[in-house]
Amino acid sequence: MRLSDFLRYSFFELTGTASVLPFASVALVLSTGAHAETAAKGAVPKGELQAKITYCENCHGVSAKGFHGYYPIPRLAGQQPEYIKNQLEAFVEHRRTNNIMFNVAHVLSPAMLDALTESFHNLNPKPLTTAAPEELIATGKKIYEEGIANADVPPCAGCHGPEAKGEGQFPRLAGQLSDYVADKLTNWASERGQNPANPDTSAIMAPIAHSLNQQQVKAVAAYLNHLE
Repeated sequence: MRLSDFLRYSFFELTGTASVLPFASVALVLSTGAHAETAAKGAVPKGELQAKITYCENCHGVSAKGFHGYYPIPRLAGQQPEYIKNQLEAFVEHRRTNNIMFNVAHVLSPAMLDALTESFHNLNPKPLTTAAPEELIATGKKIYEEGIANADVPPCAGCHGPEAKGEGQFPRLAGQLSDYVADKLTNWASERGQNPANPDTSAIMAPIAHSLNQQQVKAVAAYLNHLE
């Protein structure tokens, strides 16, 4: 039985007339029911999610692979959802200060946050690499895998994983923009943990970042940038 015939028959059974609900009204009923079911499941409509992803890509680049600008904007593609959520909370709670990101973060619903972070996690575009001498990349690889014993710098792989893909609260670093990594390591103390009364896991990076000289920072950043 066609949908129109079914509706006509059902309405006749209820009213004893052969009238039919106007098509627009039927569409509204069906649409409202579908929306209610979606809301009940805590899902985000595909259109709303895609609109938010597109909005984020205005700054974070196509496929969220980052953007080289006056201020480098980080790659979000492949990033750990838990890490992104923690950092967005940090912007809202002013443990990290960035007015743009505060405005973005504080309006996100839990359902949108889940959908958005999973979407970014599932992206895997090629890194936006910057040319770097092979010896610099090799030095960065050594620091990442072995640390620097005489400077009390542990191997980065201990937290971020052998392939730098992170896990849970520890971020993915593979493919991250080298200028962004270098900038964050250089300015760690002034950008992270700005609310000492409410510290987070980023506190463990403070002494490590402080112990790296500029050449070592550039080496680690170059190595991570070239990882896929």
